[in-house]
Amino acid sequence: MSLADIKSFLERNALALAMLVGVVGFPLFRHLTCLLPPLIFFMLFFTFCKINPLDLRLRAWHWIVLLTQIMLGIGVFYGLEYTLSTLNSRLSTLNATDIAIISQGLMLCVLMPTASAAAIIAGKLGGSIQNLTSFTLLSNVATAVIVPLFFPVVNPSAGIEFTEAFLMILKRITPLLLCPFLAAWLLRIICNAYHRKRKTGKSFTLSTRWAAMPFYIWIVALVVLMADLSYTLIHQEYSFWTIAILCVGSLATCLLQFGLGKWIGYRFPATTKGEDYRDVLINPEAANYSMEQVSRITAGQAFGQKNTTLAIWMAQAYLVPVASMAPAAYIIWQNLFNSIQLSRAGRKAKKKGTV
Repeated sequence: MSLADIKSFLERNALALAMLVGVVGFPLFRHLTCLLPPLIFFMLFFTFCKINPLDLRLRAWHWIVLLTQIMLGIGVFYGLEYTLSTLNSRLSTLNATDIAIISQGLMLCVLMPTASAAAIIAGKLGGSIQNLTSFTLLSNVATAVIVPLFFPVVNPSAGIEFTEAFLMILKRITPLLLCPFLAAWLLRIICNAYHRKRKTGKSFTLSTRWAAMPFYIWIVALVVLMADLSYTLIHQEYSFWTIAILCVGSLATCLLQFGLGKWIGYRFPATTKGEDYRDVLINPEAANYSMEQVSRITAGQAFGQKNTTLAIWMAQAYLVPVASMAPAAYIIWQNLFNSIQLSRAGRKAKKKGTV
């Protein structure tokens, strides 16, 4: 096996290997959680450096995915609450608290905004980094509005006030999403001004050597996340049925959302020919797919890959804290799903001779 084959194997299976390292080495890596904010900042900074903010646009599938996400999240909460209450009247395996935990936890798996790492994975798969960045910004702002409106209905005892919750969520989102976006935009403005002044005829572009950096930073961050998650799961005590339903339910919502996102993206392709060309300039891997396939990949990541860290914090701050187990399990499922997708995409590219 050549070095090129080893490199290709590691890249295709990087997410799965990172998860394994995090689980096995959690006694060591869980102490590095303080590194997560700067890791995520620089991961997004390098990603946003690939994008001209003036090219960001909202597409039809953005609104369709967002509305579907809201309706599905509300439907999951009330549907589970009714179904589990009905079943429990016959089986008596769960109490009212267990039902609330399961309903709130799986609702969180749906209502949470798109993860900051989604653009990196979409780029590796051949999706549109621009369109996914637009949706990530939209979904995070929408979450800051929806959660303070809906959570008081879900958990009246928490005493949630809209303004307080809205500002708290923005406080969590802004440093790790908007700050790297603005920093990358400022760097682009400064560099372009320099080129204009020197009359070089060039414009700001991210060097090829830095283009893959966001993916490798995410791998390191994933090791730390899995280590912290492993420690949490080992040192918590929950009833067997609650854990089982949360784990299986989070897997079901994960597969459902990736599937729905892919279907919506395919039915409502997002780009015109000109925009598709810009996507190829930013992400050459998009050149291997049609516009429908690019939108399918992009919308699948937009709907399926969630900001689970924000979801865990919200459960602990505003809902029954144990409900955070559902988004915690979702971390495993979404990264396993993406690992499989990356491995398949890598094998296909290798067969075509593009790797």
